[in-house]
Formats: sequence, structure tokens, C-alpha cells
Amino acid sequence: MTTFDASEPTHPAVLPQRRALESAPADNPRSRDETGRGDHRQRADGTGFEHERGETPGGSTLPQERHPKAVSAPVAPKAEGVTAAREGGIVRTAGTGAAWVPVLDRDGIPLMPTHPARARKLLASGRAVVAKHTPFVIRLKDRTSAESEVTGVEVRIDPGSRATGIAITVDQNASRCSSVAAWVRRGLFAVELAHRGNHISKRMKQRALYRRRRRSANLRYRPQRSKNRARKSGWLPPSVQHRVDSTVSVVRRLARLFPVREVHVERVAFDTHALSAGRPLEGAEYQQGTLFGFEIREYLLAKWRRACAYCGAAGVPLQIEHIHPRARGGSDRVANLTLACRPCNQAKGAMPVAEFLADRPDRLARIQAQAKTGLRDAAAMNATRHKLFQALCELGVPVRAWSGGRTKYNRIRSGLAKTHTLDALCVGELTEAVVLVRHPDFVLVASATGRGVYARTTPDKFGFPRLLRPRQKQHYGFTTGDLVSACLSSGKYQGAHTGRVAVRATGRFNIRTALGLVQGVHHRHLRLLQRSDGYGYSRRLEGCVER
Repeated sequence: MTTFDASEPTHPAVLPQRRALESAPADNPRSRDETGRGDHRQRADGTGFEHERGETPGGSTLPQERHPKAVSAPVAPKAEGVTAAREGGIVRTAGTGAAWVPVLDRDGIPLMPTHPARARKLLASGRAVVAKHTPFVIRLKDRTSAESEVTGVEVRIDPGSRATGIAITVDQNASRCSSVAAWVRRGLFAVELAHRGNHISKRMKQRALYRRRRRSANLRYRPQRSKNRARKSGWLPPSVQHRVDSTVSVVRRLARLFPVREVHVERVAFDTHALSAGRPLEGAEYQQGTLFGFEIREYLLAKWRRACAYCGAAGVPLQIEHIHPRARGGSDRVANLTLACRPCNQAKGAMPVAEFLADRPDRLARIQAQAKTGLRDAAAMNATRHKLFQALCELGVPVRAWSGGRTKYNRIRSGLAKTHTLDALCVGELTEAVVLVRHPDFVLVASATGRGVYARTTPDKFGFPRLLRPRQKQHYGFTTGDLVSACLSSGKYQGAHTGRVAVRATGRFNIRTALGLVQGVHHRHLRLLQRSDGYGYSRRLEGCVER
């Protein structure tokens, strides 16, 4: 869903933005650049850097603290979080600004994005209309791509197992003097794509259990058929393939909104053996895993000193126990196994270990120190690294792959926080001659929600049909997942609400907003903002990672 502050006045069709400087040629139809800039770029204070929000050292009508000043002595960043970038002996602070607005010409062809302030001015003057709500896109009515100067932007991708960061950037040449050329990189737009691979895996396991129960209820025995179902070369599990498909889908959608000329992707590889050992490995150490020289039960008895890990009981029959329950996504990896007596094993069940040992923090700390981080995310990244690169190459634009070490080096040198979107901003070549001067202050979070299910019934927890689902998916002009707004003048939920809707045949719908669930809203109070596209949208402040 899309959330915004209602206290900020703005154009009724535009998301609120902070005040920013505006350009006089913005409404000049003869300008070749739809943003009104063209090639007439002004310099501020003789620094050679173009004036942008949060990038100019001085001379702005905005408060001075929003435009950090340059210092003459070079200071290298000492640690992460020190927001500094070096160029030509000058240390500059990477500023933040509003995410830029995609612009389409009158035929729907993407042009160079523009600043939100200029977009509001174009809308107010009637030269543009709103083409899309989220992400917010405008379409010019008096301009074509042939009449505009389109230099293009780059898409930079930082893949992840649970979330992927995507940044829209532009590298420009900002000469400080006639003999020295400096390049600046500006982050114009940022998207954090939240995958639903874990949800897909859980639902597929649940479906397998339902089918197994139905088969065993109708047949005493059925021969194994798994060997009759050949898989294509390069097959990936659906939960892993989803990460590739959703990333390529979002990049393809962005290419319809921005003039993408090149794609940069981080092709990272994880050494799972070294991650399991917790240290670098060499030579024959790769052949000697955790259980080298042990059987698994003997290893666990030696590791946990032949006593229950939860109560310390010794001299009693012990059972193998999962520290992180399998019902909650735990694996059979030996680092996730421990020993427990029968009473403790039954009492814990599928309960998280932190909850089970909440009154015994000393034992909890000991168990958590012995347990190791799971390798599921690292394995998913290793399985998709080549697949993602190959899928991006089919988009028809040049694709370049970069290592994760280069991304980390660029991020530390630029003094940025560790987030997927800021990592995406640093993907690619960022030499000493290139200065990272800005990134969006807010990130668009696109959570993959899917487009519904094919099931005709809703089962209970045992797999038995509980109710029938209607064949009709649209009621009163709305479909589940549509982005809507509702203005209620009275009642428990009085006020304005914006979010994703869940339709009902009765005509009273539920709206999922950022603040919670609004139930029983009549369809006559709803206004459609955007049709469902399989994603739920929200915003977060850059640098703040939501758990």
C-alpha cells in the first residue's frame, strides 16, 4: 500500500513532496529537455557541480544545513556511516533528496525523469497528466521523444534472498575547470523488492501434505512416480525461481518508465563451507566438514556433553531436537541440532527457543552461541546468480556483472549505510574520479503478494474443505489487491484511508493500510487509484531497515 502524510499540501493527484527549487524554463514548450534544463546547466559557487537538491555547497534559498559545505582538506572515511566521498582533493557529503518522477511523452515513450517540484508545476499548468499512481508517473501532452533530449539512465541491482535493491542512477560529467573533469553519480529512484520465496515454499509443502493425505485415504499403496517426471535442464525450485522472475519483472516495468540504457547487476557468490566454519579455509580443509571423523549422534553427544541442552539432565535417554523448529523454517543442518530429554522435547514442540528459555537466559545464551546462522539464503543466492544474469540479458539492453567485493568497497568508501538500495547504488565502477552526490531520501518498497490462488476451496488446518470460493473475482468494479482510497465521514473508522482492498460479494470490503486493517467499508465510499499488479507498495526512510 502507499502511505503519505496528510499534513503536507500538494496537488490532489501528486504524492506530497518537500519544497524544492524550481526552474523558470520548466513550462517553456520550446525547451528540448522536458525538465526545462536542456544543456544550460548552472554552477553554484564556482564548484563546477550542478545545482541539485542536497548537492550544492552553498548559495541556496534552502536552509544551509541541507547543503553540506565542502572542506579544503581531504578526509578519508574511517568507517561505515561516515557520509563522505572524495573527488579532486575535496570531501563532499552525499546528500539526500526526493525521488525523481518518471516522465512519459504523449505516446507513452519514457523521457528523462524530473524533479517532483517540476512535475507539480507541469501538472498545475495542464501540460501533463497523471499516468500511474504508484510509482508516480506523469505523461506530457505536448512533447514527443523526438523533440526531447534523452541521455538515458542506468539500473543497478543488488540481489538478495529475501529482498533485492534496485536503484536508478545517472552519471554526469561536471567539470570543475577547463583542465579537470569530474563525474558525479546521482541516485534518482530506489526500489526495494521484497520476495515471497519463503511463503511459496511453505505453501508448496502444505499442498504436498494435503495431497499425501488424500492419496493415503483412497489407496492403500501407490507406486512411486517421482522418477517419471523429468525436469528440464536448469530447473530451479519455484521458491527460488520466483526470485529471478520477480526481479526481472520489476526491471522490465522500470524500463517502461525510465529510458534505461544499461543494467548493472551484482553477481555475488557465497562460500557456504567457509561460512559454516566461520573462518577462511584452504586446501584440504574444504574436504573436512563439521562431521569429519564423527557420526552425527556421536558428534552431538560430544558437543553437548551427553546432557539435555535445556535442563541439563544427564544419565537419561536423549533425543535429537531442532533448535529452530522445522515447522518455523528450520533445517536439518547439524548446526541446528541439539540433544534434549523427552519431557523438554515435548514441552518445547514448535516453540522458538528464545520463547521456551525466556526464564533461563544463561542456557539460552549458551545454545545460541553454539547454533550457527542458516545457509538457506546463501544457497538461494548461489543458485540464482547465473540465472538472473542470463534473464536480464534477454531484456535487450547491455548488462554488466560486478562482484560483491567491489560493491562493498564502493559503499565503505562513500560512507553509506548497509541497505539493499544503497548497495545497489554502489554496484559497478565507482572510481576516485566519480563522486556519489545524492540518493533518494525515501525508498519505494514493493512486496510481492501474488495474484491470488487457483484453489476452489479453502481448507482447514487438516486439509479438509472448509468453504467454497466464488468463481467471480471482481465485485462492484473492484478486485482483491487493487489500490483504493476511502473517505469515511462517520463511524469507527472515520477519516481517510489508502491501501489494498480485499473484496467481498456482500459489497463491504476490507482495506489493508499501513496502520492496520479497516473492515466493512461499503464499496460506494471507495475510489480506485490503481489496479492490482501483484505487488503491495509502501515507503520507508532510506537507511532504516524494517524487520
